[in-house]
Amino acid sequence: MNSELKNDNIPRIRIDDKEIILVGTAHVSKESVALVESVINAEQPDTVCVELCQSRYQAMMKKDQWLEMDIIKVIREKKSFLLLANLLLASFQKRIGEKLGVKPGEEMIRAIQTAENTGAGICLADRDITITLSRTWRSTGYLSKIKILFQLLLSMTETEEIDEKTIEQMKEADMLQSILAEVEKSHPQLRRILIDERDQYLAHKIRTSPGEKTVAVVGAGHVPGILKYIHTDIDVKPLETLPPKGKAGSILKWMIPSVIILLVLAGFFHGGVEAGKNMLIWWICAHGLFAGIGAAIALGHPLTILSAVFASPLTALNPMIAAGWVSGLVEAFAKTPKVRDLENLSQDILSVRGFWRNKVTRVLLVVVFTNLGSALGTFVALPLMLKILGV
Repeated sequence: MNSELKNDNIPRIRIDDKEIILVGTAHVSKESVALVESVINAEQPDTVCVELCQSRYQAMMKKDQWLEMDIIKVIREKKSFLLLANLLLASFQKRIGEKLGVKPGEEMIRAIQTAENTGAGICLADRDITITLSRTWRSTGYLSKIKILFQLLLSMTETEEIDEKTIEQMKEADMLQSILAEVEKSHPQLRRILIDERDQYLAHKIRTSPGEKTVAVVGAGHVPGILKYIHTDIDVKPLETLPPKGKAGSILKWMIPSVIILLVLAGFFHGGVEAGKNMLIWWICAHGLFAGIGAAIALGHPLTILSAVFASPLTALNPMIAAGWVSGLVEAFAKTPKVRDLENLSQDILSVRGFWRNKVTRVLLVVVFTNLGSALGTFVALPLMLKILGV
């Protein structure tokens, strides 16, 4: 079958001798699954591009991928938040899919299967999700990071009112952008990273895909951007690299501990031993209390909570170590994730209770909430210490 499918909503692009057919979909939609299959069968392209990166492709196609996870390595490589964000995004998609009876990303899976059946090549055209999340994380300040985290957590409760009509409306937005919409309002640079940069990346991959005819299956929210950039020569290397950490953040990372140490010394020299001692007590109590509360919110093991309490006042003075890494490692050893936790991970992330029950996600929650508690401890302790000095 080699007849072309006529559809005004499916843009056709000509670049020299190459034809590109752009199919915009909703990532959880029965209609999109059927549309993708019919277009590929009708067009018989040389290549099918899909809006997936290698890690998301593996997550969809490899059912036992979680069995290979090393949670200790995740903590040591400082990737706890990235993994937690990935799982929360997957949870959002899975719960919508279950509500509508469609697997998340089913249209991408069907595109790959149909491409294989027709003998077309497959191109994974999206930027790695870890790079996108990392660039998002580095582009925001501390308070915005908290907003992003809580917006992701709130997505756990935001699928109750979603029906097929709402899903069709979601065609106009990227899934991650939909979750972070509230944060994006006050941080327009997030749109540049979540959408504009990926539009450029997708356009480049689609344009340079092998063959004379390509069908590209992407979220409908990316179609206008791809059309905008498809005729442009784009250097994707800058889009694949992590920007250097901001100088302000690096300076603050060392400045805050220095200020704390100078305050305590000032307390001892100008306010006497009692003042210096009281400043130390406030520092230790504020950090220990809030870091411990953070670990407790994550339902950490008693030893984990204790480690957060004792580690936080010290790690807050050492920019190279975070209290959450310590408590996370203690949690990983105290309640070592079993094979069944890894096997159940894809199901457990579908509910708030499951996130807290599964030993893998609980370790990640311990890391994140302990670090949040420790940071809050600094904000609480500082004014109390200044008050002792009469500032």
